[in-house]
Amino acid sequence: MNIAERPVPARAVSAQTADLTVVGGAGHVGIPLVLSFAAKGFGVNVNDINEHTLAALQAGRVPFMERGAEPLLARALAEGRLFFSSRPSEISTNGPVIVTIGTPVDEFLNPVRHVIRSCIDALLPHMHDGQLLVLRSTLFPGTTDWVDSHIGQQGRRIKVAFCPERIVQGNGIEELARMPQIVSGTSAEAAEEAAALFRAIVPEIVTLKPIEAEFAKLFTNAYRYIGFAITNQFYLIAKSAGLDYTRILQAMKHDYPRAQYIPAPGFAAGPCLVKDTMQLLAFARNEFALGNAAIMVNEGLPLHIVSELHRSHDLRSMTVGLLGMAFKAESDDPRASLSYKLKKALLPCAKAVLTTDPFVTTDPDLRPLDEVVERSDILILCTPHALYKSADLKGKPVVDVWGVLDHANVIR
Repeated sequence: MNIAERPVPARAVSAQTADLTVVGGAGHVGIPLVLSFAAKGFGVNVNDINEHTLAALQAGRVPFMERGAEPLLARALAEGRLFFSSRPSEISTNGPVIVTIGTPVDEFLNPVRHVIRSCIDALLPHMHDGQLLVLRSTLFPGTTDWVDSHIGQQGRRIKVAFCPERIVQGNGIEELARMPQIVSGTSAEAAEEAAALFRAIVPEIVTLKPIEAEFAKLFTNAYRYIGFAITNQFYLIAKSAGLDYTRILQAMKHDYPRAQYIPAPGFAAGPCLVKDTMQLLAFARNEFALGNAAIMVNEGLPLHIVSELHRSHDLRSMTVGLLGMAFKAESDDPRASLSYKLKKALLPCAKAVLTTDPFVTTDPDLRPLDEVVERSDILILCTPHALYKSADLKGKPVVDVWGVLDHANVIR
């Protein structure tokens, strides 16, 4: 009888006998998953090397912005459904082990498999044969089968599945509950057990082969990234013609359903979109022309802004204020944010660069919004947090690529 079919006890005895383990369970991918399972009555071992975030969770604090997480965390703690561990030896042997660590790419666009291999090698001595191992984060195509082969070479019989997360960061709990889950396994038994597990928290299961599931995750994110690049390219073309792309885009989308999907221009970044596009580029041996072009456009937008300001302003005598350092609006996550690329490009050529963000808590250089506005000669809207739409910007000129501000001194 698998975990999704057996009754869930009111309280697990310990971390080692929890119903399942989520490795990396205190991260952005892990926490929505942990809390979703706990809300369905599972005892969950939250296994993570970051003891600071584990301590925050144990104290009832969600370490980053995740809608709906706090009440679920409070309930799970009150019911004794969460157990916290920081070493591979402390994982549960009583149920599936879900690993939220993926495969990054290096500076040459080659997959870095040693990251996930090191994780698997650390877990294997503490897993029993027949236990289910679920890979959750983005994987370079072929990695699931490679992990299965690697485990088999150690003389071990572990059921390996790949069930990619596809949630929007910050809204993962809600999306898990309403979106289909792609499930794959290196054996029919692994796929069936993984499907039974996820049926407890998702409305529908879609089954693929492992490499199909790996491509499904990469294709989805690369498609979104290319879409952002297209609108950013349109913005640059319109700007070169001396036109306001925001006005053009609004006209294109007004009561015209075939244009509704076109996003607004702006910084396309974060820990997934560009990385997953690079994974495909690496797999295609650098012959993924659309992906390569998208990276050039999206990563080049901050440099274009600096170049334009150079032509129109004497930056050497100006203090530039950057509004928003998170990688997207209403988020506290600065990972891979293009705001920092813009800051780095401005530092050698501006008198000073000041930064602010209402949500980011990990950057000691951030200053209050009022101070940044007061001290800056020109502002750049980097992250379109909602509060900036109504903020008093003191009449300062502000560069707004996003097209969301309605001020007299906006520079489109």
